[in-house]
Amino acid sequence: MKAIRQDEFGPAEVLRLVEVADPEPGPGQVRIDVGAAGVHLIDTAIRAGRAAGPFPLPQLPVIPGREVAGVVGSTGPGVDPGWRGRPVVAHLGTAGGGYAERTVTDVTALHPVPEGVSAVDAVAMVGTGRTALGVLEVAALGPDDVVLVTAAAGGMGALFVQAARRVGATVVGLAGGQPKVERVRALGADLAVDYAEPGWPQRVRIVPTALLDGVGGELGRTALGLLGDGGRAVLFGMASGTPTPSEGPEVDARGLRVEWAIGPRLADRPGGLRGLADAALEALARRELVPLVNPPFALADAARAHRVLETRASIGKVVLTP
Repeated sequence: MKAIRQDEFGPAEVLRLVEVADPEPGPGQVRIDVGAAGVHLIDTAIRAGRAAGPFPLPQLPVIPGREVAGVVGSTGPGVDPGWRGRPVVAHLGTAGGGYAERTVTDVTALHPVPEGVSAVDAVAMVGTGRTALGVLEVAALGPDDVVLVTAAAGGMGALFVQAARRVGATVVGLAGGQPKVERVRALGADLAVDYAEPGWPQRVRIVPTALLDGVGGELGRTALGLLGDGGRAVLFGMASGTPTPSEGPEVDARGLRVEWAIGPRLADRPGGLRGLADAALEALARRELVPLVNPPFALADAARAHRVLETRASIGKVVLTP
């Protein structure tokens, strides 16, 4: 089969398309014929040689990729053969192996794909969607909120815009560049602002009560400063490389509540990560939340997909299609 293999840590060019043997499912495992594989910022960090949260650096060589959707092609010992031929989606955890035409995983990792849902949409929700729902749990948005979303044209940001609109909140979406701003506006944001333009904070004419931020850096700090006194910020990442401040004199003086929504908090919630993934897929099946997906890249273009994601040139979730 064809797969993307990484033999060294470094720039995107270390991702190379190679021919490798098909993986065989062991006891309690299935082999998935991959229809779509998710690409995540954590993938780019690991590729570059930086450990990312609970994901340690792997032993090389390795086939990257932690999110896949496709069809069960074969089953290992002890697995119900009724899984064969079923559309499924799975998060592979630290095992990786998703950037390939076929991969194996434990049967316990599988989620059936709802009828009418594509592999591309399913893979966009199994990891990104579950994290988005976990963040929304912490944010507890309501109709009286004015929600400021950084990177609102990203995979998670697009879901936040939709979810906030569904509960009746007012939504201010930040995005870099006019094409992204237009997509944020089309998602239903009440105000879409280009943070690449000088003086953009003055265009946020309403005072936010809540901030959802996974960017950090200067953008995150500026967005935090726009919050009204007593507002709350829910943080879930630092794509810029540095986090939005969660404490300090300004935070204390203004009575801001700043919380991190990822890490053990997600895993330790009732139902854990699996419950969030199930809920995300159910919301997709009901078309309550529809992922915004960047035009998929071919498997051979994995390096380009990483570059697009790292430079924030993507709109929505980045996906590979073998």
